[in-house]
Amino acid sequence: MGEPVEGAADFEGSAFDFVRREEVSEKIDPSLDAKTPSVPMTDWTQVFGIGARAVVRAVPKIANAYVYDYPCIRSGRQIREIRALLSENGKKKSEPDAKLKTAVFVYGSVLLSPVGVRFQPEYDYTILGKDKVGKTPVVIIDAKPKSGALETTNLFGQVWVDPKTVDVLRIEWDESRVRHHEFVEKLGEKFGRKPRLTIRSEFSAEKNGIRFPTRLYIQEAYLNERGRAFVRSETNVVYKDFKFFTGEVEVR
Repeated sequence: MGEPVEGAADFEGSAFDFVRREEVSEKIDPSLDAKTPSVPMTDWTQVFGIGARAVVRAVPKIANAYVYDYPCIRSGRQIREIRALLSENGKKKSEPDAKLKTAVFVYGSVLLSPVGVRFQPEYDYTILGKDKVGKTPVVIIDAKPKSGALETTNLFGQVWVDPKTVDVLRIEWDESRVRHHEFVEKLGEKFGRKPRLTIRSEFSAEKNGIRFPTRLYIQEAYLNERGRAFVRSETNVVYKDFKFFTGEVEVR
């Protein structure tokens, strides 16, 4: 398992450009954020006629939806990603060079995800089992840095690989590799719960032997002492309507 993934070098050296539609939906439940500690009162039961309980302000759940045109130009390891906002929460927009408007998680360079998990000698790889992505049989591989290895900036986690083509069809990232993960840890301390992040990328689109991301899913949850999860936010990104363009591209 120490050999490089076939096709990774071709991916890094390729030159292409394309446009895709990016549909982003975000759901946020701020209930835990709105919790306030119970008021210390010796005669609590006399005032309310009930046992003491935490007071929770009723807050509505938040839902946002955005649609972007997302051109991407790549040559070697250089990428230029440009978004144009087409709609926001069902209302038409026309905003060139728009920023990503998600409230909880900001993501980027999803295109390079398969390159980030290619097999490297400083990693340990464990075959966890078999599965299917759609109708394609796959092998699930767990990738982790070797014990004592220097700290890496690369992403790692569990990878769903087609054993026939060595194509990466799905990645579930180790949550510790998320930038600013300490913010989620601090929220867990505030809530008195254990944080759990699920970050999953899927790669169903293929062009000339190269896989492209078609979905990114992020779930932010906090577990109580019984292991029950409260989902604070979900971010779901779907990439569709790919349009590829041929010819060499020079990125300046």
